[in-house]
This record gives sequence, structure tokens and C-alpha cells, in this order.
Amino acid sequence: MAWAWLVLGVALVGIELHHWAFYALFGALGAFAAAALAFASPDAVLLQLVVAVLVAVVGVAGVRPFMSRITDRRSSALHVAKGVHGGIVGQQVLTLDEVGDTHHAGHALLAGERWLATSGSGQPIPARTNAVITAVSGTTLVLWAVEGLTEGNSE
Repeated sequence: MAWAWLVLGVALVGIELHHWAFYALFGALGAFAAAALAFASPDAVLLQLVVAVLVAVVGVAGVRPFMSRITDRRSSALHVAKGVHGGIVGQQVLTLDEVGDTHHAGHALLAGERWLATSGSGQPIPARTNAVITAVSGTTLVLWAVEGLTEGNSE
């Protein structure tokens, strides 16, 4: 029975890693507690079940709210998107290559990801220039250069 508890615990950890809701995590901890009890006392199946449920319930009811507050605080410090693209308008990016008009799009770095970008002014924006997102068209950022600021420019 101990191996069944371990398999259940590992499966629940896998689910938790995919969802990050802090429910499956406590189910997994309950399963691991039951597995430890099963190794020590293999015949106490009912006690194993009680321990698994008790650990899971205490975790979800007692610890999960605390963990949720911590992660909510951290995520609220990050930028929260309003609507589909409204939250990234106004963010600063770095152009990776020359960004031109809609027929000569380039790329910009936003939150560590490479995005297709066009110049909102129609004038090319050189590579490694700081720019501000003024709009989003589909999955393409519309940028305006931040005057006088390029990466490595100390002025």
C-alpha cells in the first residue's frame, strides 16, 4: 500500500506543478504522510487514509490561504495586464534589431521574450534602443523610441 500512496503523491505533485493552485500540493503531502505510515505499519490502512485526509485538509484550510497571500502579494508587485493587451501598453522595451513600419517590422524584448514590433512614428528605430509600447496590433507591438536612450548610453 505504501507504493500506491507514493505514486498518488508524485502524481499530485505533477498536477500541482502544472496548476500552482496549492490544492494538489496538500493532497500530495497527505499521500506522502500516509506512505510513511504505511511503511511503518502496513496493516493500518484506515489510519493511513485518516492521516492522508487530515494532512490534506489541514494544509488546504490552514496553510493554503497563507501561501496564497504570499504569492498574490508577489504577483501584484508585477505588472498585471488589463484586458488582452491593455496591460503592456506603456511598458518599456528594448529593440533587438531595426524596427520599421508595418512592412519592415523588427523585434523587441519585452519581459524576456522576443516580440514582433513596428514603429508607431513610421521612422525606423535602431537596434538596442529603448522604446515604449503605444499599442498592440494582433501580436505585434507598436513602439515609439525613447529619445536619446540606447543600451549602453550613460547619458
